[in-house]
Amino acid sequence: MARYFDVHPANPQRRSLNQVADIVRGGGLIAYPTDSGFAFGCRMGNAEGLERIRQIRDLDRHHHFTLVCSSFHQLGQYVEMSNQTFRLVKAHTPGPYTFILKATRQAPKAMLHDKKRTVGVRIPDHVTADALLDILGEPLMSSTLMMPGHTDAATDGWTIAEEYAHQLDAVLDSGDVGLGPTTIVDLSADEVAILRVGAGDPRPFED
Repeated sequence: MARYFDVHPANPQRRSLNQVADIVRGGGLIAYPTDSGFAFGCRMGNAEGLERIRQIRDLDRHHHFTLVCSSFHQLGQYVEMSNQTFRLVKAHTPGPYTFILKATRQAPKAMLHDKKRTVGVRIPDHVTADALLDILGEPLMSSTLMMPGHTDAATDGWTIAEEYAHQLDAVLDSGDVGLGPTTIVDLSADEVAILRVGAGDPRPFED
């Protein structure tokens, strides 16, 4: 049964965040708010957590999971970037973008694309998500909380807690999620590819 944690959007209670972080460290799967709807999250290296997300969302083995990071410095440990890509990504973080890039050896193998050896990375612009990431001290392996056949991310924490009570271990809710999933930008090849248009403006990547 998922535990429900309701925190203040501007000053999320640290006690609740610590409890959610302990659930993540213990191998749990959570739902948490971001600037682009709710997301599933589990600890780095938690292959069972990723498999639970795949089952809930009915995802195939080629799905790009995302490392949600607290800072640009942290993000840079897990992906390879040319100078041009570095400047482009940095100019648009934090924000509602997911960037697909070649993974470094530090990236969890369980979440890499089977053939391309790439991984999604992002930095949310959201107080509660940032606070949770700071307490964890490491990225969350994540995927948008979007169900099969849907094009929008879930945005109501209480509804999530009721509908997925037996599939999640915790729901963190601050009542202030952004609307729409992230815009996904593939920067792993010579040409930039927009894989999904979401909350982030795709135009800076179309030139």
